[in-house]
Amino acid sequence: MQSNNLKKEQMYNYKTQPFKHQRYALTQGAREKNFAYFMEMGTGKTKVAIDNACYLFQQTLINYAIVIAPNSVYQNWQKEISIHSPEKHNIWTWKVDSEKKLPLNDSKLTFILMNVEALSHKSGVKFLDKLLQVIGLRSMMIVDESTTIKNRTARRTKAILKLSTLVKYKRILTGSPVTKSPLDLFTQCAFLDWKLLGYESFFTYRSRYAVMHTMEMNGRQVMFPKYYTNLDELESRLKMFSYRCRKKDCLDLPEKLYSQRYIDLTEEQKKVYIDLKKRAMAVVKDETISYANKLTEVLRLHQVVNGFVKTDEGNIKEFKTNPKLKELMSILEETEDKCIIWANYVFNINQIKKAIGDAYGKDSVVSIYGEDSVEVRKSAVENFQHNDRCRFLVGNPTVGGYGLTLTAARYVIYFSNSYNLEVRQQSEDRAHRIGQGVAVTYVDLIANKSIDEMILGSLEGKIEISAKTLGEEAQKWL
Repeated sequence: MQSNNLKKEQMYNYKTQPFKHQRYALTQGAREKNFAYFMEMGTGKTKVAIDNACYLFQQTLINYAIVIAPNSVYQNWQKEISIHSPEKHNIWTWKVDSEKKLPLNDSKLTFILMNVEALSHKSGVKFLDKLLQVIGLRSMMIVDESTTIKNRTARRTKAILKLSTLVKYKRILTGSPVTKSPLDLFTQCAFLDWKLLGYESFFTYRSRYAVMHTMEMNGRQVMFPKYYTNLDELESRLKMFSYRCRKKDCLDLPEKLYSQRYIDLTEEQKKVYIDLKKRAMAVVKDETISYANKLTEVLRLHQVVNGFVKTDEGNIKEFKTNPKLKELMSILEETEDKCIIWANYVFNINQIKKAIGDAYGKDSVVSIYGEDSVEVRKSAVENFQHNDRCRFLVGNPTVGGYGLTLTAARYVIYFSNSYNLEVRQQSEDRAHRIGQGVAVTYVDLIANKSIDEMILGSLEGKIEISAKTLGEEAQKWL
């Protein structure tokens, strides 16, 4: 790989001047056929990828750059391309009924933007397959937030892996390539070229880097990782075709501060929690019950500590008192700064928004829902970022985790967490990125002796595994 690195910057004329780490990233990956930019959120990996595409166009190596990204992210590429591209370009966004409008013009660099969800459907796959048969050898394909293809059995992953063989240049972008285990890396790297890791078979790869154990579940044998091995070797392989960049190493950003606020459940909650815990343990042990139903029982425990529970009939039972909500409102009274409140359940988002609106006025708070359109989310973000009266943003971290800049916040409060490390990291970094001038405080609301503590323990364990795989010191967290 080293022979392909750019030796001098005069080979590429930037439109917007890069930070030192962005310049170095481009020198490492610019001429590579297959490369991974493992750059944390807020370090400007989108600009690096745009510069990489423009460089290859200047070298007459490509005419097209196909960007595949989550729905909340890929639309942001339009703005970023216009800002950073030194080349005259076309930007074309895929829609089901718009494929005939695609301009095939080799005189300009054409960016083709597709949401990753489109590759879960025949129409999207058919369109891209047909297109790549024509332009594949003159194209670069970029998968932004590449953990969206880490599930090797997902339809979109299978489609993207197959289509990738038609493309000459490929890039993956993510700040968190390992969110659960080193096994996350297999399909992300296979998209580039399976030879990079040296394993065409997932099972052979797994046997090298994970020791598995077998459990009986629903009448069948299911394998789970027991522990991971040979991670030093895996780290060395990754370094041969990737550039790793963390904010703390390259940006003069203020530090993250972490705090926990513990609450005790009410007697009403404790009673329901104990009863549901007994029921959940019995369900988990019952091999005749489906995994989905087992998950539902565990989910109810999480609901209880957050002030409600969904009954078997689908109704919402709200507890008379919600200690987490009371503690949240106490925290908000302690500061006059802007705050983000992340909550996993729509019930809690509505509950929190009403409580804040009653206390501080309806114009003091905006929310982000899964049902909201891109335009509605954009309006809420603009209001939070630039309206002094709007102090609070309440949302689901899964919805708000990608593609948003929320640097107006000084506090980020986790009303509840999930087991998903990527969602946690993404949602944290909405506030901690380029443009943030002060320290950001992250507060976790935790119910004593409950599933909350188990979830945080799981997240910490995943951070340790990720750091070891990438050869880093684990983040001091919580």
